[in-house]
Amino acid sequence: MKAVVFHKPKDMRVENVADPVIEQPEDVILKVTATAICGSDLHIYNGFLPQTRPLVMGHEFMGVVEEVGTSVTSLKKGDRVVVPFPIACGQCFFCGHGLPGHCETSNPEKYGPEGGTLDQKVLFLTDIFPTGYAGLKWANLQPGETVAVFGCGPVGLMAQKVAGVLGAKQVIGIDYEDYRLEMARRTAGSVTLNAKDDDVVEAIRDLTDGRGADVCIDAVGMEAKRSLGDKLGNVLHGQAGSIKALEQAISAVRRGGRIGGVGVYGMPYDNFPIGQIFDKGIQLNFGQATVHSDIDDLIEWVKDGRIKLDDIITHRLSISDAPHAYQIFNDKEDNCVKVILNPHA
Repeated sequence: MKAVVFHKPKDMRVENVADPVIEQPEDVILKVTATAICGSDLHIYNGFLPQTRPLVMGHEFMGVVEEVGTSVTSLKKGDRVVVPFPIACGQCFFCGHGLPGHCETSNPEKYGPEGGTLDQKVLFLTDIFPTGYAGLKWANLQPGETVAVFGCGPVGLMAQKVAGVLGAKQVIGIDYEDYRLEMARRTAGSVTLNAKDDDVVEAIRDLTDGRGADVCIDAVGMEAKRSLGDKLGNVLHGQAGSIKALEQAISAVRRGGRIGGVGVYGMPYDNFPIGQIFDKGIQLNFGQATVHSDIDDLIEWVKDGRIKLDDIITHRLSISDAPHAYQIFNDKEDNCVKVILNPHA
């Protein structure tokens, strides 16, 4: 079968790989009908999360069941399914506590206490919709509050849409790219700030009677735009990427406010502003979305028309175009916000 394979930074190839086989009684083999490129893929694409061997990419997908293991009773051949990005057993300690991203069974080498590194409307239930939702759930957004979302990529756009559904009085989207800000205004009705032109922290305070946003969402993570000084500092401290978006969120949130972090950070960072966090009494919640816990509720949002998801798609391409798709998404070319790949085109 065909797969998109990472070989080294900025080197994606479409290759033939072995067909899957049933290995465990709980396994399912799926014929993928649609998949998407995720912003977190870029951490691998850019070499921020080094890989020791070629890696098959793709964790946002849906499809049709082709074969099931002997212990699978709730699915059968021909069923259409959407797959949450954290693979979880549903039975271990962490799955039982609503934390499928920490599943002991599916990732036994990394779960330890130290940690480690319908149609296309429902495709986004795999990742970006529940991830945007998770940041706001963790931050306990209340109706009538102001939300500032750092990043107007796919996850940031979903967070802005969800904030509107949850009754936010004002939703502010922040980004460096005009085309992504326009998407935020058009699809989420957000007030937008261009971080290139505005002092976004002061602008957010101006929009909130000088206090700051009640809730800030960091939907950028370590892929934040960096200056030459930032890059030199990375070399000095042995770091990759930046915590600039998080620092801005910490400054922009009001005293006693809450921050939901859904952008990916893969390592410790020097000069983390712990003193400012303490002084302002900020609550921070970070991590991978608990998709398995939320997906049943969120699919009802889609079915009931409470939220529209597919209006952020800008490119629908064949899987053979995957290297090009990664390049334009990473380099912010051709107004690329979200790419859907058809494995059979």
